[in-house]
Amino acid sequence: MLKLMKRRFIFSAMAAFFAVTALLMTAVNLWNYDITCKRQDETIGNIIRFEHRPHGDRKDNKSDFPVPGPFGGHSPEARFMNRYFMVYCTEDGITADIEKENIASITAAEAEDYALHILSGNKSSGFYGNYRYLVRETENGKTVAFLNSEREIQAMKTLLLVSGIISLISLVTVFILVSIFSGRAIAPYIRNIETQKQFITDAGHELKTPLAAIAASADILSMEYPDNEWVANIHTQSDRMSKLVKSLVQLSRLDEEQSEPEREAFSLTDALWEISEPARAVAASKGKSYTQDIEDSVTYNGSRANIQQMVSVLLDNAVKYSDEKGNVSLVMKKSRRKILIEVSNTLPPEVKVDVKRIFERFYRGDSSRTDTDSFGIGLSAAAAIAGRHKGKISAERTEKGIVFRIVL
Repeated sequence: MLKLMKRRFIFSAMAAFFAVTALLMTAVNLWNYDITCKRQDETIGNIIRFEHRPHGDRKDNKSDFPVPGPFGGHSPEARFMNRYFMVYCTEDGITADIEKENIASITAAEAEDYALHILSGNKSSGFYGNYRYLVRETENGKTVAFLNSEREIQAMKTLLLVSGIISLISLVTVFILVSIFSGRAIAPYIRNIETQKQFITDAGHELKTPLAAIAASADILSMEYPDNEWVANIHTQSDRMSKLVKSLVQLSRLDEEQSEPEREAFSLTDALWEISEPARAVAASKGKSYTQDIEDSVTYNGSRANIQQMVSVLLDNAVKYSDEKGNVSLVMKKSRRKILIEVSNTLPPEVKVDVKRIFERFYRGDSSRTDTDSFGIGLSAAAAIAGRHKGKISAERTEKGIVFRIVL
């Protein structure tokens, strides 16, 4: 239980840090992408305006070519720092002219193919290969300008890679630190749990003596007053209290910080057959049917007594709380390296069961259907046994009833 608490603490801390890191990494890269696209679009817009000027005006206004970006500014060298080409098309999509004096890696045929591909879509800007393009309407048709963006694309990829590596290193570092300091973080909780378990164990031992004295006194009284209802009630309540103390001590022992129970290889098939016969008899005595499907020759390495106790608790619970003339079922089968055990019973659809809380200590569900001798401890003990064997236990409410599943 304490190891599970520590793992949950580490998982929660790492999940929160991962969410923050992922959010920051995404925000930074999206912001960089947005800034880069805007700067490229502004550059292409400036190129289009520059190229549309008369040839003489271009020479007289070299300093009028601004450098886009959040800090503004301009440079007369900006237009010579960019490699671009432009394709002029008519309204019918026919190429009228191609301007590629400022680039050497594109042929006229390739430039025309690029433009026709862009015009066949509905986008006015975007990336096409290593180029950022912009489509502008003109009096004579459309102008498609392409700006070489290899450096910008590489810069965006580099930022993404660097931020990803930094985030990964941060996650690993934080995981190591959280793992180291998690023990200190949950230390007060561990002390409380240890104190609680010690109290239950000590109280259980202390209560055994007075309960034994009460039971002995009731036995003597029953000899003198054999039909006295008060003496019979003392017997009933002392037995009930003894069962409660025994269950609490047993549950406390199951919660002790032990890595694993004492393991030995045993026949799981035979072990389940042993406990299934009493369950069949109890079900028959209450007018309920019992079916089982236990796979032959299945062995398991674990505590035979604990596994039998776990399945017995589930069978006892299924028999007690199934509907009148209902059905109880036990299934055990092996699938590859896992063993599946299912215990199910039938319940009317109107009976509500909170399967999320069914393994909580002292949870007793619907009081109108709960056995007065039940303390809500049995299923908690079953869950503790499954956990000690590195297994999983779950409950599911179906249309027919409740199904308990154990995976070992």
